[in-house]
Amino acid sequence: MIKNLINSFKTLLLLAGLLSILSTSCERIDAYNDPVSNDKSKPGILTNVKVENFNGGAHITYTLPNSENLLYVLARYKINDFQNLENKSSYYSDTITVEGFAKSQDYEVTLYAVSRANVMSDPVTIKVHPLTPPYLLIKPSIALTPDFGGVNIKATNNAKKAVGIIFLTLDEASNQLDVVDQNFTKSTDVDYSIRGYTAVPRKFAYYVTDKFGNKSDTTVQTITPLPETQLDKSKFFAYRLPTDGEIGYGWELPYLWDGKIDGNGWHTNSGKGFPIVATFGLGASVKLSRFIMFERYNEFAYGHGNPKNFALWGSAKDQPKDAVLPRTAPVGTVVGDWVNLANYHYPDPPSGNPSTSATPQDEAFVRGGVNFNLPLTAPKVKYLRLAVSDTWSGGDFAHVMEMTFFGDPD
Repeated sequence: MIKNLINSFKTLLLLAGLLSILSTSCERIDAYNDPVSNDKSKPGILTNVKVENFNGGAHITYTLPNSENLLYVLARYKINDFQNLENKSSYYSDTITVEGFAKSQDYEVTLYAVSRANVMSDPVTIKVHPLTPPYLLIKPSIALTPDFGGVNIKATNNAKKAVGIIFLTLDEASNQLDVVDQNFTKSTDVDYSIRGYTAVPRKFAYYVTDKFGNKSDTTVQTITPLPETQLDKSKFFAYRLPTDGEIGYGWELPYLWDGKIDGNGWHTNSGKGFPIVATFGLGASVKLSRFIMFERYNEFAYGHGNPKNFALWGSAKDQPKDAVLPRTAPVGTVVGDWVNLANYHYPDPPSGNPSTSATPQDEAFVRGGVNFNLPLTAPKVKYLRLAVSDTWSGGDFAHVMEMTFFGDPD
């Protein structure tokens, strides 16, 4: 009994000691908020300063002063007529970067060495002359061309820096140019379309901006969009070929264009490998512009037999013959009576989650349908083959609820 009491007493002493240590540790953490240094001496200045200019900015190298309490280097500079910026670099580095300049011209940058007591050295003012900023570099490469129901925009972003192409069109009621689209990208090759306009001459405009608020001048063009209409699904018909996927569960091919995204769609059985193909006629010779694909949603979103990678093949023949399509092929590849019109990757989950962890946001995205464009160079066709090369589950069966096509049937 006495031995047990002694052991309990020792345990209490040990716990008390631990609590004392933890309390002392907390006091030390709280004390970290005290001034870093009481040394109020002024650091020496930066020396041996050199400048390496790049598009929109400059790398500045230097020799640090021999100051024991040095904490960082500070750069202050003006990037345009209304905005001042500053940047900091640790005393572990001999380089600081300044960027965001509006033009390719001389700018002053003031450099300071700053101590742990927040005392600044005397300033050192230098000049930088950045090369053409990325937002101005991309501007001359932008080309607008008529597209189905709107305008196609192509550009080359050689700097691979974040830029925004701001697209405007004339509001006839106010006679003002209004912003209708903003495309922010770091991609080298920019290629997208703005749609929803009738085939009549219209003023379109654009300018380029960047994350620092710089803006290019605005270019205005008058362009006549190409006519685009939704194809008449009542003219579509199944055109079964021997290499098509075997229909499963009674989900026959015509459900693919019955105007419903609930109920049945097109669904195949497993066993024939890839690509999984469905062939159908359009009932007219059509130059296609785009289509909307509605995959299965809810618990099937980004899973099961929903297409992940697929291609669209077409034929202008009156009665095209069957052909074994490759699982993948470049656009323009011809196999028998069929030509590869375009290759597609269904967008990854908008949430950023893996496909196996789709969120309600991802499910809503799938339910809303996804728009896919065809190249302007795609030929007119009478028949289509949907060829699925990968599904989100990896299984060798596929399903799609609905497809809606647009183009010019004239």
